[in-house]
Amino acid sequence: MIQKALACFCLLTLSLFSHANYKLKLVHQDKDIIWGIDFFDSTHLVYSLKSKGQLVFLNTVNGTSQKLDIPESVAKGQGGLEDVKIYKDHLYFTLTVLEGDTYTTALAKGKIKDYKISSYQIIFKAKVKSDTGRHFGSRLVFVDDTLFMTVGDRGERKYAQDLDVHNGKVLRLDLNGQAISSNPFSTKPNALREIFSYGHRNPQGLSYNANTKTLFEAEFGPRGGDELNIIEPGKNYGWPVITYGKEYWGPKIGEKRKEGMEQPLVHWTPSISPSGMDFYHNAAIKEFKDQLFMAALGSEHVRRIVVKDNKVVSQNKMFEKLKERFRQVRNGPDGYLYFTTDSGKIFKLISQTK
Repeated sequence: MIQKALACFCLLTLSLFSHANYKLKLVHQDKDIIWGIDFFDSTHLVYSLKSKGQLVFLNTVNGTSQKLDIPESVAKGQGGLEDVKIYKDHLYFTLTVLEGDTYTTALAKGKIKDYKISSYQIIFKAKVKSDTGRHFGSRLVFVDDTLFMTVGDRGERKYAQDLDVHNGKVLRLDLNGQAISSNPFSTKPNALREIFSYGHRNPQGLSYNANTKTLFEAEFGPRGGDELNIIEPGKNYGWPVITYGKEYWGPKIGEKRKEGMEQPLVHWTPSISPSGMDFYHNAAIKEFKDQLFMAALGSEHVRRIVVKDNKVVSQNKMFEKLKERFRQVRNGPDGYLYFTTDSGKIFKLISQTK
């Protein structure tokens, strides 16, 4: 059911963080985790409410919104209604669904009309082994008419190394949710054809660097060992055989290096809990152009990462004083960066210089 509501729209009135060259403003406030966000154009956007299982279509000019209930979405543990992406007149979104006797990550697609969708269909369900409510992953990125989708290990780490399930994988699909024929394991016996890379724990960050044509992924480690990776076809990223993290109660997990398994571009201990991220390829804030911005949940900040020649050369924390669990980062059509939080806020980072 579509529900109309008046938004708390504060773009012009409330500045929460100010710097000589830029400032952070509160654009919108809701009452649930805003897991994903994307833009129709400079006047309309859509975001997902994780626990409520609703898509919200927001008019950024007058602050009005419409909400669409997604009854298939189940708020199971860390799962719920998750990422959203707009591509070629369609809205794609991920959600946690009950499949048989387990919960899994699914992909849905709906036709856009008048800045919203009124119907949709589920076009893909991940094949997983798990009875937990943990590690659903669930980020989406489109690259040249293909869709990359992450699936977490679902709290069953051993399956991240198995190619007959989707636990702990980055998938590559076509626009209808089918496997791409050129995927690296499409001809391997017993392997699932959707798999693009494997050996991941809980990948909640995914961004494509258009300048270098490189796919970047970020994932949670256990106690430490959070990772930033460059994703390449068929590669094994090691979890749980190699990791820089430890068990939550102290003992180490596996090794740190092993032949045939990829090393992270950078890893973090203590954990920063990396979630959504995006490369900023706009010029509205010149000093940030082509840098990677990452939402950090547990450590409550946005991390600005300078990447050159596919190597991290520097990084720093931003907006720590707000004490917000930042969930997602997106480029806006106006040339600025937007951030969502677990407290239901949408922030916008804008320039203070011309």
